[in-house]
Amino acid sequence: MHTQQHMFLVSWAKIARPMKPTTVATTSAQPCFRRSLLIPRRPLCIQPSLDDMYVPINSLPPPSELEPKSEPDNFDSLISRIYYITADQLCRMQSLASSSLDHIKNRTKLESFSAFLWKMVAMATSSTTTGGGKRLVVKMDVVVDGRKRLSNGDKSKEAMMDSYFGNVVSIPFGGKPVEDLVEKSLSWVTEEVHKFLETAVTEEHFLGVIDWVEKHRPSPVLARIYCGNTTDVGPALVVSSGQRFPESEFDFGWGKPVFGSYHFPWGGDAGYVMPMPSPKRNGDWVVYMHLLKPHIHFIESMANDVFIN
Repeated sequence: MHTQQHMFLVSWAKIARPMKPTTVATTSAQPCFRRSLLIPRRPLCIQPSLDDMYVPINSLPPPSELEPKSEPDNFDSLISRIYYITADQLCRMQSLASSSLDHIKNRTKLESFSAFLWKMVAMATSSTTTGGGKRLVVKMDVVVDGRKRLSNGDKSKEAMMDSYFGNVVSIPFGGKPVEDLVEKSLSWVTEEVHKFLETAVTEEHFLGVIDWVEKHRPSPVLARIYCGNTTDVGPALVVSSGQRFPESEFDFGWGKPVFGSYHFPWGGDAGYVMPMPSPKRNGDWVVYMHLLKPHIHFIESMANDVFIN
């Protein structure tokens, strides 16, 4: 997802590698800064559902007016961990997530993993906190890359979008009561992930996001998953995908790296999870997780066969 960081590191590594005196250092991919690739339509065409996904920051109350946090003391600070998940566990998870009583649906490994994690966080929440009179809800979003969606089969535009320097993402999310996520099957939870994702994987959705941002200029905008409300309480987490992380290209002259991961303590209250391919490229994953301490401890105790330290 974080294409500009990838481009910067790959180019830096290529320039830093020792070369023959007659060799001129060149970067492999020139960044594209053509903001016209994301130009809004005229007239603007905005789906009402985008108001449920994003909010202008100037419409939020000042920090002093925000309701104080009501979570109990066991909602400790967020901590970071890195885990290893084998390809066998991922396939097993995908099989369970894709099966229901009447038919089998082909769900991706990312959808299946996100659903499994959503369910685990809900179980951890139900065992570590009470709502204080409010409904306990766990919110999850899965970041969607819009580059190929906006290219729409145009090869020249696809090449420019691939080298576009900046994130082109949408952040669809779902929020479900803890009891539903705990009691219902993994396949049901996976379908809920699929439902909120399918609204954001089209060209029309990303064109609408561009129009929505234009409508609210110059105010910065924020994904609603990061905003609390007055009726629900509970954690939120973001799942991004690092499957295209090109760690094999980060050779600064002393050899290719054997391990790569993210570190993303962004200072907010939402968790952040980044699954990446193992450097072995054998189907295993390396997963970076930045979650609340009791949730990390719960996952390590209940799913240590999946999340290997």
